[in-house]
Amino acid sequence: METPASAAGMRRRMISRSASWIVLGLLLVCPALAQSPPTTTPQPDTSAQQADEDPLGRSTPYGTVVGFLRATRGEDYARAVQYLDTRKKAAAAVKLAEQLQVVLDRGMKADLDRLSRKPEGDLQDGLPTTRNRVGEVSTRSGTLEIVVERMDRRGQSPVWLFSSETLLGIPAAAEEAGSFNPEKYVPQALVDTTIFSLALYRWIAVIIGLALALGLGALLTRALVPLLRPLLRRMTGEEDDRTLVSIKAPLRLILISVAFRLFSTYSTSIQMRQFWTRVAIVVGIIGLAWLVIKSSDITAELYIMSLRRRGRPGKIAMWTLVRGLFRATVVVVTALVFLHRAGSDLTAILTGLGIGGLAFALAAQKTLENLLGGIMIITDEPMRVGDFCRIADQMGTIEDIGLRSTRIRTLARTVIAVPNGQLAMANVENFSLRDKFWFRHLIGLRYETTADQLRYVLTGIRTMLYSHPKVERDGARIRFVGFGGSSLDLEIFAYLKATEMPEFLAIQEDLLLRIMDIIAEAGTGVAFPSQTTYLAKDTPLDSKKTEDAVTQVRKWRERGELPFPDFRSEQVGDMSDRIEYPPAGSSLRGSHGDPEGK
Repeated sequence: METPASAAGMRRRMISRSASWIVLGLLLVCPALAQSPPTTTPQPDTSAQQADEDPLGRSTPYGTVVGFLRATRGEDYARAVQYLDTRKKAAAAVKLAEQLQVVLDRGMKADLDRLSRKPEGDLQDGLPTTRNRVGEVSTRSGTLEIVVERMDRRGQSPVWLFSSETLLGIPAAAEEAGSFNPEKYVPQALVDTTIFSLALYRWIAVIIGLALALGLGALLTRALVPLLRPLLRRMTGEEDDRTLVSIKAPLRLILISVAFRLFSTYSTSIQMRQFWTRVAIVVGIIGLAWLVIKSSDITAELYIMSLRRRGRPGKIAMWTLVRGLFRATVVVVTALVFLHRAGSDLTAILTGLGIGGLAFALAAQKTLENLLGGIMIITDEPMRVGDFCRIADQMGTIEDIGLRSTRIRTLARTVIAVPNGQLAMANVENFSLRDKFWFRHLIGLRYETTADQLRYVLTGIRTMLYSHPKVERDGARIRFVGFGGSSLDLEIFAYLKATEMPEFLAIQEDLLLRIMDIIAEAGTGVAFPSQTTYLAKDTPLDSKKTEDAVTQVRKWRERGELPFPDFRSEQVGDMSDRIEYPPAGSSLRGSHGDPEGK
């Protein structure tokens, strides 16, 4: 029975194959279009239109080169001669034009799209302002630069012509370039037979090259899968060879672009070479962008699988958003690359995108704030789905962490949606992350409790805290902390070994009941907030003790030893350690009253 996962994989493979064959079909038809390029040149700048008064289109370097190639392709060599700066006449000039055609078609390395379309030419090519470089030809004697030069004419606008210096080296370069002709090694029938104005042997070469590219793509994918598997496992903790195989289609496209680039090298005309180079670049850029997107999708998909396995669904939304943003970024960068190659001014485009992005950011300020807040929450993980938290004045369980808001189920069983922008700035107390509970109570005993009764209570509760298995022994304490308004106050401080509220409540209940038993055993009780009125006869003061106290104060005053506002520092030093602590009878004292147990 076919599973949903296998069906989805089959659909992805069918879509990938269909896309590959559609691209290949379009590319097989494109060579015919290269044989008959549009008769109109690309739209020049406004300045070029105003200055273009030459009927042959020689007002710009681009117009001169393209006009010459059109004339020679139509075998109108009388017209082609008018693009040369030569003094040769009739047959000699025509022959020179034919030789220049051979050099341009079979030997020159150049990108016609980069030729200047301005009347003043390219002022940044390192040549004098009246000269522009078209390309170069490698010969046995060195490199021959193909240069056009601007010529001034009396009473007319300047025109660009192939320079006389370039034409001097054309005959030798043409003889060398003409010595190699791939059609000499091809049966004449394949050369004479044409389909859409393209020789049959060239169609066969294209088909064979595409077949080889497809085969190499499959082999390369099989070779890369074992190499990429450990890398992805280290990055995501997951592995799935089925996802890795999906890079086969973009790899095939990249190899097809390489085949087109190689095919362009053996083209018999510069137009065909230019065309196949353009096709190779376009296909290569698309294939590379597709490969980058596919690789990011594979990584994101495996990481999302890892998040599901580890029980972290909150991060899935963030990774889905990151994957979408990355795809959009790759598409935008690819589009900018194409626009740059088409001759568009990227500075203006980027400026427009920057202004538009700023306007969008201002208009969607709150939305972006919540989006960034959601990403911060998902990344920092101060809370997760299922945690019980206090946020501002609300307490509840986190039900969902989205990219815009977080939903909280309150104790009243209502749902509150808090915008992530506010949540990122709020103080979040996560009760689910604590490792133990704090047990702290203040107990007041009745004032009738004697000191020994109080000692009994302190000892009993302290023993109980140290003995209880759910009380953390380190730090557990009970102390007599003061005389309250109506009670003797005891403070109990301890940490309980519990992480869930129900367990903590059960342990706390047990401890409080045991404390009540200990207080009852001591014969005392918990004090109520009260006020006691005692009726008794007034007892006179002890006159002897009063006289002794007054005499002692008089002596201090006469000797200048009255301890006010405080004792002298040497007196304080003499008093150090005069009182025995722990007191006599304490279990912490050693034998014979030795506090250190010596």
